[in-house]
Amino acid sequence: MRTCLPPRPPRRPGRTVPTGLIDAHCHIVGPADRFALAQGRAYTAPDAPLEQYLALREALGISRSVVVQPGAHGFDNAVTLDAIARMGESARGIAVVPLDVSEGVLADYDAGGIRGVRLSSMLRGASGTEGMQQLAHKIAPRGWHILFHLHDADEILELEKAIRASPVPIMLDHMARTTGDMGPGSAAFGCLLRLLEDCDHVWTKICSWYRLSSRPDWTDMAPLAQAVLDTAPDRVVWGSNWPHVMLFDGPVPDDAALLDQAIDWFGPHARQVLVDNPARLYFPGD
Repeated sequence: MRTCLPPRPPRRPGRTVPTGLIDAHCHIVGPADRFALAQGRAYTAPDAPLEQYLALREALGISRSVVVQPGAHGFDNAVTLDAIARMGESARGIAVVPLDVSEGVLADYDAGGIRGVRLSSMLRGASGTEGMQQLAHKIAPRGWHILFHLHDADEILELEKAIRASPVPIMLDHMARTTGDMGPGSAAFGCLLRLLEDCDHVWTKICSWYRLSSRPDWTDMAPLAQAVLDTAPDRVVWGSNWPHVMLFDGPVPDDAALLDQAIDWFGPHARQVLVDNPARLYFPGD
């Protein structure tokens, strides 16, 4: 099993960061001697504990965070719940749960700051997208949402009907994994835009575009980011994706450079995407 590269040391961004910046997608990994890595996981990640992430928060000017349960820890959400508890009211989380998760566990997770569940067609040791309907009805009374983590952008075409009919909000991670090579004219990206245009419960996350780009400066992703912003500026959020798990050969991206690029792309929508939208979804009433 391959081991991921560690994150780079944090530095301050060059752009002016809006007050109240929310990182809507980060992971905490380990320490493994306290939070064991899952058996059967898809990758091995070096420790990226909360203390390291808090240094990133300080450097980038992040005020609040959404911790997404990493694949390396499987269904054991203890690492994510611990991070939320230690960050207090400045953090919420997304859990990874089996399809038969009990109401008692969901109640405990809700009290611990969890506000959604992730379904992944990419990672071993996670519930797949076929579990959408079953989990949606379980989490709907709690006001949670589903985060879709797709292996391939074309999967969205098969999921479109179910997404439209979902009783809970749907967050399509990584712009539904559409790539720079595909461009904004692809069928998958067209489906993403249709869903954003037609469905008030569909959101997307501009996050980890360095994985999806075919250029060293990632600029081929700018037209896709612009298109989703033009379509639904009130339902787009940003995430750091720290510590960038599942990178094995490098280069590991510079978090400050990613945030600078995002602020440039977002332009007049920067505060909306970086503060207002994620606050409405993850911290309502605060």
